[in-house]
Amino acid sequence: MNFSEVFKQSNQLCKVSPDGKYLATCVQYRLVVRDVNTLQILQLYTCLDQVASMEWSSDSLFILCAMYKRGLVQVWSLEQPDWHCKIDEGSIGLVSSRWSPDGRHILNTTEFHLRVTVWSLCNKSVSYIKYPKACQKGMDFSADGRYMALAERRDCKDYISVFVCDDWHLLRHFETDTQDLAGVEWSPNGCVLAAWDSCLEYKMLLYSLDGRLLSTYSAYEWSLGIKSVAWSPSSQFLAIGSYDEKVRILNHITWKKLTEFEHHPTITNSKAVVFKEVEKRPQMTLCFSFQFDSASHRCLVSDEIPPLPVQVPVVKPDPDRANPKIGISAIAFSVDNRYLATKNDCMPQSVWVWDMQRLGPTAVLEQTAPVRFFAWDPRRPRLALCTGNTKLYLWSPAGCVSVKVPVEGGFQVQSLFWHCSGDSVVLLGKDQLCLCYMTKGHSALVV
Repeated sequence: MNFSEVFKQSNQLCKVSPDGKYLATCVQYRLVVRDVNTLQILQLYTCLDQVASMEWSSDSLFILCAMYKRGLVQVWSLEQPDWHCKIDEGSIGLVSSRWSPDGRHILNTTEFHLRVTVWSLCNKSVSYIKYPKACQKGMDFSADGRYMALAERRDCKDYISVFVCDDWHLLRHFETDTQDLAGVEWSPNGCVLAAWDSCLEYKMLLYSLDGRLLSTYSAYEWSLGIKSVAWSPSSQFLAIGSYDEKVRILNHITWKKLTEFEHHPTITNSKAVVFKEVEKRPQMTLCFSFQFDSASHRCLVSDEIPPLPVQVPVVKPDPDRANPKIGISAIAFSVDNRYLATKNDCMPQSVWVWDMQRLGPTAVLEQTAPVRFFAWDPRRPRLALCTGNTKLYLWSPAGCVSVKVPVEGGFQVQSLFWHCSGDSVVLLGKDQLCLCYMTKGHSALVV
């Protein structure tokens, strides 16, 4: 395992191109594009203001930079550095900007969600979509890039419109049986559209491409409902995390509940391995240790495995404060559909890993600080997480390990994401970034 040198970044605006060849970072009003292997600067662009959002086109040929305060979007070309595009939304403002799946259209959402403007880079045409709803996830594209689902609000009612992305004509428009539609998300195979209500009512609606209601699921009433949603990569399972600290799994055959996962504060299941991070002096022996022969002489050690039963630290939410820290805030499936990682906000220092074959917990990763972020390797069942300290934590079915980022003065990892090859992880600090390169041959890291 090796680490790159440290580079500057602003607002954690750092993304790898879809083809995996380039690394784009924003530093104030500058856009820097590097070769992801050598980290040498290939292009340097200067924007008109500090960048608030940045995104690659699907073919990795263009980069979108949005400056919301000024209502501006600038587009840069890697093939033609002298070419650029500027979109000015004017007085109507700008709150969101993103690429269409074809990488040749830009969708801008104006202030107060008055409309969505579709700008074409090919013929400079402009299209408008009215009534977009301001919600958690109001827009989603199917995995094949053919369709876009948009949550809308008209006459105090919720609707969903399905557009064909080739020419942006309306394919379906239907009303949803929701009080306050919170989000929409396509299944990975593009056959089913999930739509869910706000946290005030537990309701999950599943629609076909032609707008038919396939199923409605509600676990309970008169309590805070859905907090997080995730499809499995195979589209066989839909995981729903809720404020009652449970995850419910729906199957794709009947759309009924297959099972539910409870996050018990006391772990007694012998099939669940608890990895507990402990502070120990270097001379003390840990239950597992792995050493890497590297130039910086870093030592990587795993967490301690305490005997059962294990008490997981629980933080009681403050009822007098808004947005209480309670319920399942993060859910993610591994790429092989075998594992599901979850985080319960009442247990902020722990990440639970569930086995989807046994339908039970297989590991609990208990850290000494609240978990900031976790993400699965896009190629194999390997989970990376960070807690805002100077360490990177990794879990796989072979074990759990941690390594300190060797940066002078300390590099506090606030967030992270994997390279599409799974061979490296990009670590993001407050205003810096570095790459962690995985090396083959270590059982706890490579499966």
